[in-house]
Amino acid sequence: MHNPFSLEGKKILVTGASSGIGAQTAICVSQMGATLIITGRNEENLKKILKQLHGEGHQAIVADLCDDIEPLINSCQLLDGIVNCAGITKHLPIKFIDRKAIDQIFDINYTGPVILINRLFKLKKINPGASIVLLSSLASMFPFKGGTLYSGAKAAIDIFSKTIAIEFSSQKIRANTVNAGMVKTPLLNSAEETISKEAMQTHEKAYPLGFGETTDIANMCVFLLSDASRWITGTNIVMDGGLTAGT
Repeated sequence: MHNPFSLEGKKILVTGASSGIGAQTAICVSQMGATLIITGRNEENLKKILKQLHGEGHQAIVADLCDDIEPLINSCQLLDGIVNCAGITKHLPIKFIDRKAIDQIFDINYTGPVILINRLFKLKKINPGASIVLLSSLASMFPFKGGTLYSGAKAAIDIFSKTIAIEFSSQKIRANTVNAGMVKTPLLNSAEETISKEAMQTHEKAYPLGFGETTDIANMCVFLLSDASRWITGTNIVMDGGLTAGT
């Protein structure tokens, strides 16, 4: 029986795969039959995730998207999908913004993924019919105090994704973002360094379904990579446990 959700025979690149959503996405994608190239900055964690992948033929390549990505580019051959999960968050009120902070947030959340995908397209390493999934954020649509840089970088990723969808539609290459609300990851834990635990608990109560799990986002990525989503492109898919349902 044909399974439109299967990723059998597909070669998928997952960035930010050494922890959080990226790690879980890599695991879920491998469970659906794909062969993966996973990348991230933490070599030790990346090796641990590689061992958890189902199937054979997977590769783990340590890379910083803000630095030298040529070894990663050279290892990619005819990709059928990309999931960009690499990113950081930081709360910074407008009056404390400086050039260093702008570069730090935009380099990893926007510039790095754009240059990576740019190079892959230039070298014709993305197959016709491929699917590109970019992890964005609810913050791109609903900014928050202290979130100018993070929200701005994610809004830029939203537009980048839509532009890919337009420019490469003739090759049936699709691009979508997943705009997630709060998900239980190490990134959420780091946010508690600048936001009190009490404030986070209050915020979670505003989510009808509570904060999300990494598997929730990973399963959406699997769907968007699969042929089951063949008619979905240029879309920003909100996943927020019902937070914005009444807005």
